[in-house]
Amino acid sequence: MTAAKEESFIGKFLVLKGAVRELWIIFGTKILTILAYGLVGTSTLGLWLSSDVGLSDQNAGIVIAGWSSALTLFTVMAGSLVDAVGIRKSLLAGFGLCVLARFVMSFFSAPWIALPLGLLPLALGEALQTPVMVAAVRRFSTTRQRAIAFSIYYSMMNVGFAVAGWTFDRVRAGLGEYGHYAVPVVGVEISTYQTIILLGLLFTIPNLLITYFGLRGGLEVTDEGVKIKPEEALYPERSFLEAFFLSSRNALRDWFRIFSNLWTQPTFYRFLAFFGFVVFVKLILYHMYYTFPKFAIRELGEGAPIGRIFGMLNAVIVVVLAPVIGALTQRFTAYKAVVIGTTISALAVFLMAVPPDLFQGLADGWLGGLIGRSWLGLTGPVHPLYIAIVLCVVIYSVGESFYSPRLYEYPAAIAPKGQEGSYMALSMLPYFFAKFFVGAMSGFLLAHYCPAQGPRNSRMIWLIVGGMALITPAGLVLARRYIQVREAGRD
Repeated sequence: MTAAKEESFIGKFLVLKGAVRELWIIFGTKILTILAYGLVGTSTLGLWLSSDVGLSDQNAGIVIAGWSSALTLFTVMAGSLVDAVGIRKSLLAGFGLCVLARFVMSFFSAPWIALPLGLLPLALGEALQTPVMVAAVRRFSTTRQRAIAFSIYYSMMNVGFAVAGWTFDRVRAGLGEYGHYAVPVVGVEISTYQTIILLGLLFTIPNLLITYFGLRGGLEVTDEGVKIKPEEALYPERSFLEAFFLSSRNALRDWFRIFSNLWTQPTFYRFLAFFGFVVFVKLILYHMYYTFPKFAIRELGEGAPIGRIFGMLNAVIVVVLAPVIGALTQRFTAYKAVVIGTTISALAVFLMAVPPDLFQGLADGWLGGLIGRSWLGLTGPVHPLYIAIVLCVVIYSVGESFYSPRLYEYPAAIAPKGQEGSYMALSMLPYFFAKFFVGAMSGFLLAHYCPAQGPRNSRMIWLIVGGMALITPAGLVLARRYIQVREAGRD
């Protein structure tokens, strides 16, 4: 029996043995896509806007809010592009836009050039990748392959974030926080953050080439076999941009019709309340992207290895723990798992809100040596804030492993039959509001509590963030009888 179980477990992975090459191409390009996004669109973005473009903390935050909101909006619109022009053309357009946008951001820092010709096209380029890749995984896998294919796809995403965190630190350690790099051949000097963006460009070029030469257009994998037929554009006589806007217009029209109908369903109000509370815990993730880098550099000094502390550590823990916790909590309702996970994640933030001196004993002991010298390569005494941050990230990641995967399950459980797709699409709303709110909020928090010059009270930032994040589990518990629904197969 044990051997049979073992064979069955291994068989779940061997089912991909006969997968088409396009599926493996998507896995590979996903790593490079997230690696490039992790280098440019997260920790580096706010630093580049202030250091190179010359924006204040507040103005940088406002730009980030607008950019991340546009990225989410474009992502919703881009989902319909697959039907209009096909997977291959959509990916080529996305990779091409990202190459051009990152080139502009790498070599131009004037706001009137870098923002409209760099940052804005980058939002559209990024949006043309994620939903298209998800559609590609589905189209390039059989029914038996699909579950493990999406699991590997999720793992590749976290691998990309981990490598991005490590690369971010290596470049800053080599050039200095505000150093310069002489680009070979062209002889132009660019800043440290522009160099990181240039690496994002270099990681995107292979995706463009691999997709162009390796991805077959019109390919679809079915349980009966592989089918290849010419991609039929919905608007064959229109240009790519015209097809994009026409398909987006039609999709938005259909979405508005469906969305209007949802307001007549009592279940939809439960759905809105659930994800309305979830927004507050999502603030933590985006504060780690946009607020944490400047906070850590100003408190720990230039060159602080902040990429490994969050991007790398968080990704590794979630990759390892998410499937384990998922298996151990199969009988838990999605609602219960979300309450547990969001409570853990929200409480973790308060570790950065307490006086760092409380961690001095740990910093001077074996834990400080393990984290500071063995892992981060620090010399001299280990600042106790490192201990607080690492413990915060570890505990936050445990909570994320509980709740994040189950956020996809709850809409499916609550949605009326036949409307699961609409509910799943609308479950992206927390990301839209969280990105917009954090982008605008981060600059003001930094300016008031952790300015580049002058007195600081940085702990207030995390006290505010943690307090807001606690609204999620508190609200879900207090409103449980009004929001929670019975989930099939669970008590």
